[in-house]
Amino acid sequence: MPRVPPQTMVAIEPVTALNALTFKTLRLRALRDDPQAFGSTYAKESQFTDADWIKRGTQWSDGERSMMFLASDKGVACGIAGSVLDKEDETRAQLVSMWTAPTHRRRGIGRLLVEGVFSWARSRNVRVLWLMVTSSNAAISFYERLGFRRTGRTEPYPNDPSLVEYEMSRSVD
Repeated sequence: MPRVPPQTMVAIEPVTALNALTFKTLRLRALRDDPQAFGSTYAKESQFTDADWIKRGTQWSDGERSMMFLASDKGVACGIAGSVLDKEDETRAQLVSMWTAPTHRRRGIGRLLVEGVFSWARSRNVRVLWLMVTSSNAAISFYERLGFRRTGRTEPYPNDPSLVEYEMSRSVD
């Protein structure tokens, strides 16, 4: 008999000044748990004050050039994902800061977060969503299941040049 995943009551909401400290807690956990998945570091972001985090929440929630989403399952914050418009070509946006807590992986929460990003991107008339992912990141197969494909562009990972980052992209349509 197939295993039935636990019931989830997942809410996806934009990060704002009101939930910025929840975002802070989750973001710092993500940076600590999966340091090679992000361009920033726990050491850097753990130095930000609560006022800095509230300011970040306000900036993320403007919706014009960027948007960050927070996933909660039955009130427990469990995932984040955001997007930023390309400065030179506003028909392109980058998927950034994608992370789901290990306790909530393989439950569809990552997919819901990316769907939120796609919805925002469509509202901004974005045609292509792209991302960078390190060669050691198991999320590559997740992105492939969502239709992202490697573009052939690579670059050294900024926090560890021995790792490679792959660019992946897909149409927003």
